[in-house]
Amino acid sequence: MHRRHVLSGLLGAAALPLMRAPVFAGAAGTLLIEPVRKSESEWRRLLTPAQFEVLRKEGTERPGSSALLHEKRAGEYLCAGCGLALFTSDMKYDSGTGWPSFTTTLPGRVNTRRDFKLILPRTEYHCARCGGHQGHLFDDGPPPTGQRWCNNGIALTFVPTGAGGAAPDARSSG
Repeated sequence: MHRRHVLSGLLGAAALPLMRAPVFAGAAGTLLIEPVRKSESEWRRLLTPAQFEVLRKEGTERPGSSALLHEKRAGEYLCAGCGLALFTSDMKYDSGTGWPSFTTTLPGRVNTRRDFKLILPRTEYHCARCGGHQGHLFDDGPPPTGQRWCNNGIALTFVPTGAGGAAPDARSSG
């Protein structure tokens, strides 16, 4: 084993208590996130019925129904399923769509795939850690990215800056 791998592993392990969910820096700046795998019954026990419908069954909440739509404080938006930080308040903007929207994500925190549920193809995105459905990506956002990461508010937990740093609950444990 190379010395730099050992050192980077030790440094990564030392930083774990400071993170909301395990995230590791890999070689060449790649992000390695330890996956969370739970049974459907475990997810049902941990999530509210509305969260389960969106995060695990890829549902969509009604537009305008999320309290996070009007959230203006500085902080982070975490996956409501596992506590992984997906967005910061600096990325959020008012898209006028009725869902919390962001210009980008924290690098490596979401995975995308094509969705044909409405016949026309769209790009949906999921939490890279637990696979929870978050929303859809559109190319009609503001500069500098031109992207609109349109998120279901029920799929997020907002943590204001300076609120501690602990994960919202035990969902973050694998």
